[in-house]
Amino acid sequence: MRTLPDYLRKGMKMILIGSNPGDRAARVGHYYAGRGNQFWPIMYESGVIPEPLSYEDDRRILEFGIGMTDLVKRPTRTPEEIERQEFAEGRVLLAQKLEEMRPRVVAFNGKMVYEKFTGRTSCKLGLQKEKLYGASVFVLPSTAGLKGGSELAVKKRYFKKLGLLLKSLKD
Repeated sequence: MRTLPDYLRKGMKMILIGSNPGDRAARVGHYYAGRGNQFWPIMYESGVIPEPLSYEDDRRILEFGIGMTDLVKRPTRTPEEIERQEFAEGRVLLAQKLEEMRPRVVAFNGKMVYEKFTGRTSCKLGLQKEKLYGASVFVLPSTAGLKGGSELAVKKRYFKKLGLLLKSLKD
């Protein structure tokens, strides 16, 4: 099975967690490579990363103290294709990664990802009250299937809040 590698190092500023690789992302070997996915432009425009990157440059995110992984590593067309058992296995593996890597912030790209990881039935977007393995937790709106207009504005607003949180961290 072709999937995406983890981009992780100990002591990172942030680890960003997606649900699982999309088919196209796995096929080309890069995170957020789906057509129409505005993840990379939003990351730059919101100040989360200091220079524009495209999916072909995804590995460079490590240069900015940011890591990437997925809750489930099996590629699918949609996250709805992921089975409950895969989420259960993914929770265990992700918990081990977070405990070992000890990032300062854990950001979930989508409410569903956070809810599947924590077992919650719902959550609000933004900074969460609880911490995970000592890290602040931030839930972003998913960038999958991004549309324009007000939906895009909402997504940008939360990514900007994440960018401000990262800037507030003392090195």
